[in-house]
Amino acid sequence: MIEHLRPGTHAHSTRIALFDFDGTLSVIRSGWVDVMIPLMVEHLVELKTGESEADLTAIVREFVSRLTGKQTMYQMIELADQITKRGGTPKEPLFYKHQYLDALWERIKDRVEELREGHCSPEKYLVPGSIELLETLKERGMKLYLASGTDEIYMKEEARLLGVTPYFEDRVYGALDDYKAFSKAMLVERILSSAEAKGEEFLGFGDGYVEIEVVKKAGGVAVGVASDEPDCAKIDEWKRSRLIEVGADWIVPSYADMPELTASLFPK
Repeated sequence: MIEHLRPGTHAHSTRIALFDFDGTLSVIRSGWVDVMIPLMVEHLVELKTGESEADLTAIVREFVSRLTGKQTMYQMIELADQITKRGGTPKEPLFYKHQYLDALWERIKDRVEELREGHCSPEKYLVPGSIELLETLKERGMKLYLASGTDEIYMKEEARLLGVTPYFEDRVYGALDDYKAFSKAMLVERILSSAEAKGEEFLGFGDGYVEIEVVKKAGGVAVGVASDEPDCAKIDEWKRSRLIEVGADWIVPSYADMPELTASLFPK
């Protein structure tokens, strides 16, 4: 099902396609929220403030979702701030980030190894229709960029395993430990300042708040991928509401129906 929120909006004038990675193309890291949130809640519960675990979970869920799409470090900075607000003495955000990445690796390592060993097709861990979408945009002469809040060293390897790197060539960017050195907003600004494209020539794809926001602020159009991971067969209503809030022009669960999506993005 493709939901066109602004009838009349189209992507005919777009020349640059900016993709998020996790939840937008890849489902290798599906379930990361179920790793991050309990880990953060555990740190807050240890402070014994009298707040219930349910209340703390709601607080963490709000800021994790708000910062999804930014580098993971920003979520860890917010965790440290929440600890400080409660009278605790937090460790450096980088400590929490590495703790989270270690826990997440335990969840996803079998998926990565399955791909590395060639025991499954990359399609198993791709949002349905991803390759067809990338092919379609490439055939239209668009330049594709991949930008992720996941650490660059990991997401580049995962993109390679999924077979999507050739569509982006050297235009693949991820998070760095020096979190101020890269952001999706910085990438868009760099493209704009180089006169490579105008703001209205951006087409964004993402399942998070940040990538939709930066494309819309630039004047482009955006497809919100409200994927109910890992199957991506139906709309995740919580994601949908967040993506609509930030200005997505289309909402899709995946790219499985390419004829309909192409007709909606590029109407005759």
